[in-house]
Amino acid sequence: MFDLVHFTVNSLAIANVYGLANITIGYFDIILAYLVAIVVSIIIALILRVPLMPSSRYSFDVSAIYPTPIIAIGVLSFFLVLNYTFAFNGLVLAIIIGICSGLFVKYLFNYIFPSPDEGEDINE
Repeated sequence: MFDLVHFTVNSLAIANVYGLANITIGYFDIILAYLVAIVVSIIIALILRVPLMPSSRYSFDVSAIYPTPIIAIGVLSFFLVLNYTFAFNGLVLAIIIGICSGLFVKYLFNYIFPSPDEGEDINE
């Protein structure tokens, strides 16, 4: 027979109904989306009073510089690989991901990735 959903979507000329964009964005738009995600994630982390730098070089403390923009870049990469850019060539998506990554680092990062115990040695 025929696929009713596909027929309805094509007859109404609604694009992006499955979350996939049929347009291609340029390299400038991708780089701009990455930069927006990085800047927004750092700003949100600083607003939430996450320290800018960790307490020492080899510590497992979270900071606004290290895990926050890396998480934002990674999540944005997933969406760009799936060709999901949402609106304004991915800028709105980059802002949403930056906000979510700042909130994730502040409230959930230590629960999902706990730091190792300081007093124990794994070789003993």
